[in-house]
Amino acid sequence: MLSREKSFEKISNTPQWDVVVIGGGATGLGIAVDAAQRGFKVLLLEKNDFAKGTSSRSTKLVHGGVRYLAQGNLKLVIEALRERGFMLANAPHLTHVQEFIIPVYSFFDKIFYAAGLLIYDLLAGKLSLSRTKILGRKTVAKRIPSIQQKKLKGGIVYADGQFDDARFAIALALTASELGGTVVNYANVVGLKKNKGKITGVSFVDEIENKRFDVLAKSVINATGVFVDGILDLDDEASPAAVMPSQGVHLVIDKKFFPTSDALMIPKTKDGRVLFAVPWHDAIVLGTTDTPLSMISDEPIALEEEVNFILEHFNQYNQVKITRGDIKSIYAGLRPLVKTSNNKSTALASRDHTIIVSKSNLITITGGKWTTYRKMAKDALNNAVFVAKLPLIKCSTRNLRLHGYLPNVAYGQTLSQYGSDASKILEIMEKQKSMSERIHPDHPFTRAELEWCVTNEMAMQVEDILARRSRMLFVDAHAAIASSEKTARMMASLLHRDEQWVQHQIVAFQEMAKGYLPS
Repeated sequence: MLSREKSFEKISNTPQWDVVVIGGGATGLGIAVDAAQRGFKVLLLEKNDFAKGTSSRSTKLVHGGVRYLAQGNLKLVIEALRERGFMLANAPHLTHVQEFIIPVYSFFDKIFYAAGLLIYDLLAGKLSLSRTKILGRKTVAKRIPSIQQKKLKGGIVYADGQFDDARFAIALALTASELGGTVVNYANVVGLKKNKGKITGVSFVDEIENKRFDVLAKSVINATGVFVDGILDLDDEASPAAVMPSQGVHLVIDKKFFPTSDALMIPKTKDGRVLFAVPWHDAIVLGTTDTPLSMISDEPIALEEEVNFILEHFNQYNQVKITRGDIKSIYAGLRPLVKTSNNKSTALASRDHTIIVSKSNLITITGGKWTTYRKMAKDALNNAVFVAKLPLIKCSTRNLRLHGYLPNVAYGQTLSQYGSDASKILEIMEKQKSMSERIHPDHPFTRAELEWCVTNEMAMQVEDILARRSRMLFVDAHAAIASSEKTARMMASLLHRDEQWVQHQIVAFQEMAKGYLPS
């Protein structure tokens, strides 16, 4: 289990680390897991909470990328399809197979998309999830009752993966810890230590206790997503920008507007992307956009035109028209796209990852996508092994079962996201009946889960609970705001915080959560 007290004890007692990872998103956590599995002394430092940024703001898909196939990027598609299979196999409590339907309104489109998706299946090889099928008009209308039926010719059904991104990140953090790694959130790296021009460690501030620490390391990996340029500047102020940030926005609506267990894939939008409507946590996620940005922040805000873009395209395909007032939550994430001289459009920019090794031996990894996190971690760590002359130990995470692994758990069932930990949470409820009480009457997250997340998953702030340990903020922003005081008071009791802390947490969360409201 995750414990800040034990983590800082290890930090104090470790003279030198083999690997220090900066960044606690998908890639950084993947590196920590890989390094710990290989037996290296690894420390991961995240300036906010795990998966606070891009890694909790995805479209919730574990996929090869159908549109990358259309772009001709077979290498990325094949790699992602293979990694999709590993993710589904290693964390069945957090992933599942989801069927997608592409509605078609011409005979040509039916043949075109069917042919493309058959290739998609073939590229997956033995890791294919199911066979693509052509559906008739009546079948599509039956499976998606709200679909626009005027001129509908039928559809194509194919399978991809779906997951809970933030919960998957927590599982990675727990796995890294179990394997002997050390992970800490709210640990902000403020400096790089050097000797004769080569990096020898980092300085960081524990943002919870406001204490500064210096640690020595044989290698340092910068896996901070859209913030990699900030760490590159700490290394060398003359470093060229490595990232071209792109914003992706998602809208969350009630499932009554799209009453089906199937997901919808709109194959072409005005900017050349695809758009999805995906069932998730008893709601529907609509997205996404691809908007180039020059400024980055911890809490990106959806632009008016992005919201309208999604509403417009979804309403073209859905008979039940939705308006801004029907939106329950809006969330935005920033993609760390690799910056090149050829970048003309973020929608067309490559989703491949890249690794930069600076003169000081700082290793920076950026780009990529959630599905390929394990491969990205492997590539980054292999570079660290080479740079730091660490023992040559092969990566063995391909078949590594993540924390909570249960082979027969049904995704989406009560407490299924905790996997094997669910029984321990049920024990808390059995010992004290009041612990079964929900934090909010419309959402399943309970007092027992809150206690579990604080004591075992390093949840330190109200936002950690309402945004990432539960997904309430992402599903229903109003409900999350209404739950903030109750959450703060429960956490204060567990963390031994005073009334001032409670009030600060309530105000801070409610102010931040306004960005998720539809108006």
